[in-house]
Amino acid sequence: MSSRYVVNKLAFAVFTIVATVLLMFILFRMMPGSPDRATKNPNMTQAQQAALREKWGLDKPLFPDQLVSYVGATVTGDLGYSYKYRAQPVTEVIGGALWPTVLLLGLGELIAMVLGLALGAVSGWRRGSPVDRLGNGISLVLYAMPYFVIGMPLIMLFATALHLLPTSGMSTPGAPSDLLTTLGDVGAHLILPLTAVSLGLIGGYSILMRSSIIETRAEDYITTARAKGLRDRRILWTHAFPNALLPMVTWIAISFGYVIAGAITLEIVFNWPGIGTLTVEALDARDYPLLQGIFLLLAISVVVANLIADLVYGLLDPRVRA
Repeated sequence: MSSRYVVNKLAFAVFTIVATVLLMFILFRMMPGSPDRATKNPNMTQAQQAALREKWGLDKPLFPDQLVSYVGATVTGDLGYSYKYRAQPVTEVIGGALWPTVLLLGLGELIAMVLGLALGAVSGWRRGSPVDRLGNGISLVLYAMPYFVIGMPLIMLFATALHLLPTSGMSTPGAPSDLLTTLGDVGAHLILPLTAVSLGLIGGYSILMRSSIIETRAEDYITTARAKGLRDRRILWTHAFPNALLPMVTWIAISFGYVIAGAITLEIVFNWPGIGTLTVEALDARDYPLLQGIFLLLAISVVVANLIADLVYGLLDPRVRA
């Protein structure tokens, strides 16, 4: 891979992040209301409100004072202090909600990737068969359903009706704090949201893999493998499947943004203490620094995911680098 190709991709990624930072600064300050009014304290005097605005820097002009201050602090990693969480640093607030989201979405992506790719490969290899019609039909239904639509029936069935699993949260209040008990408790709370995320992602992986396998079946090396007398199962998993994985590199990066967006509604349904729930709380409180920090993190995550996909795609397919 040439250095020019890598530099171009890095430069575009940096440009995208910078543009996102500037856009977020403008959009969040166009929102109705303001943090000092969102405190909802009827006893606060005008002088106290003015003191709060001065403390948060809201008394200064947007351009250039607040913009310069915001960009300078962001570059140095200082995302400011949360209004809602009593002046706690934004990085600490986000850090506390980050790992539950990573746990949920990371495991969900992994499970969906394995099951979705396998389902799509079998469906595409047996195109037109009852197995294909059933697998493709299930994939289309799952792909069309939002995460929270999948999650609510799971709650009603397994939590409310059968009382097998917790309805919400990440842990049981007052549960023993020893390691094994904690892991078991978190695992029990994780099952339903993890199932919802995995089912919601399986459809996309399956549909794309099915299409890729169908195209791969027409390649000459597949015909050659069959002429050699190799069994269909070996041809599928040894020859067709690895070559059909190339389009999945791009899909994984693209789906990353959809996963994050869907996680916001899913975490609300399951009251999961992650980035999605934190985003809704910050919106309700007009917590600009916290919102900016969250969206900056999400934007950088999506940009980095697409950058990695571009670089990996360039390594796997030399035609892309040209």
